[in-house]
Amino acid sequence: MEGSIWSLIPPLLALVMVILTRRVLLSLGIGIIVGAIMLNDFAILESIKHVAELVGAIFVTEGAINDWELFIIFFLLLLGMMAALMTRSGGTRAFGEWAVRKVKTRVGAQLLAFWLGIIVFIDDYFNSLTVGNVSRPLTDRHRVSRAKLAYIVDSTSAPICVISPISSWGAYIITIIAGILATHGVTQYGGLQAFVMMVPMNLYAIVAIGLVFAVAWYNLDVGAMKIHETKAVETGELLDAAKGPAPGEQDQVKVVKQGRVSDLILPIVALVIGTVTFMITTGIQGTEGTVTILSIFENTDVARALVYGGLIGFIVALVLNLVKGANGLGGSLWAGIKSMLPAIYILIFAWTLIGIIDGLGTGGYLASLVDGRIPPMLLPAILFLIAGVTAFSTGTSWGTFGILLPIAGEMAAVIDVTMILPMLAAVLAGAIFGDHCSPISDTTILSSTGAGSHHIDHVITQLPYAILSAVISFIAFLALGMTNSVLIGLAVAIGLLVLSVIILKRIAADKQPVSS
Repeated sequence: MEGSIWSLIPPLLALVMVILTRRVLLSLGIGIIVGAIMLNDFAILESIKHVAELVGAIFVTEGAINDWELFIIFFLLLLGMMAALMTRSGGTRAFGEWAVRKVKTRVGAQLLAFWLGIIVFIDDYFNSLTVGNVSRPLTDRHRVSRAKLAYIVDSTSAPICVISPISSWGAYIITIIAGILATHGVTQYGGLQAFVMMVPMNLYAIVAIGLVFAVAWYNLDVGAMKIHETKAVETGELLDAAKGPAPGEQDQVKVVKQGRVSDLILPIVALVIGTVTFMITTGIQGTEGTVTILSIFENTDVARALVYGGLIGFIVALVLNLVKGANGLGGSLWAGIKSMLPAIYILIFAWTLIGIIDGLGTGGYLASLVDGRIPPMLLPAILFLIAGVTAFSTGTSWGTFGILLPIAGEMAAVIDVTMILPMLAAVLAGAIFGDHCSPISDTTILSSTGAGSHHIDHVITQLPYAILSAVISFIAFLALGMTNSVLIGLAVAIGLLVLSVIILKRIAADKQPVSS
């Protein structure tokens, strides 16, 4: 069953069940069980053993600690405790009161989250969690739904990271591209120059960022998003009771006394400075030879930097709390840990399912659907779709990059080497689209966590906007492929985006849009 159409069964089963039941762990668990049974020729004991090995590999691999997944879990726990401490100190409340005085409208609150998402371009994990936590007090005060905040966070994190050369994403992609260019004898530009040239070709990232700005500015709330926004404005209900609170909102977290804005700002600033500092430090340590900005971000240890930065932010938040007394501090810390446990459970299940999918060769099968019978002018658009389906099914954009970028480079070298950059850009764009739609994507999970939104609410409310961006991008990639002109492709994308915003404004107006 490996590498065949049957390999689609576990991810599709999990995705369908998530949508139908809204029970994430149950759905992922069934996908894991079915996939393990398929991988082990329906031998039950072997399947159980295989799943246990995959779960164990999240924590320990090849006799050593798995310092990627485990450090991400540690960072989530630190962030949960930090959020609880900022609530206990009164910093969250003080920031909300200050922000309400400074930012007068719901639109302003949403735009603040948007601009923070653009500014924090170093890493998508860091972006999703930090921007969500910083923006939530303000968006809550202006009754912006958590689902809307999660959409803003998610649709600015990966899209901005994938077009930024000075980021963990940029370094990873540039490294792959440089190898592809060298393999096929393309010498007129190097990996970094090629990446920069591909930025205007990454049509989905550009359209997604433009659309999220328009949605925030014009209150373009459609479908499930409209329901969440209306509920938030009319009743102040940002979360249903059954869905649980956001980090730092548990009843056990009691505000000790009137806080100051600095009680929230200082831990966040310490977190940001600490994380960026350790990203640079680990990047320098991992670089062999000449140290450059690119080499630093290519060799940085993002997970380790997040943990170290998180520790610094946590310590600052702890000190600010200790000066106000230690009464109830332990309960607040435990509440912060508990707030992150649902996200950690989902991540563990998602990582396990990704391991099953990798064993089944789902990504390789989807990549094999692209063959030499497709006209060259259609290849960017087709690769965009294949990359989208691959990332959607596997829950990983980076894995999709690793699978499809070399294939796209090989196809371009054989068919028309002048199409190599548009085809590579189409893979990048499609992977971001699939990642945005996938409930098992870690970035999607972390965006909903940072915003305090129910995970499936975030997936369902973001889906119409992601699909609209994808339709626009697909048409624009067709135009790019047929004309071999980046400017025409970009013009088509921008033109269709403007037209779509005009149509959405009329739809929103007909349905009495939420007041700004």
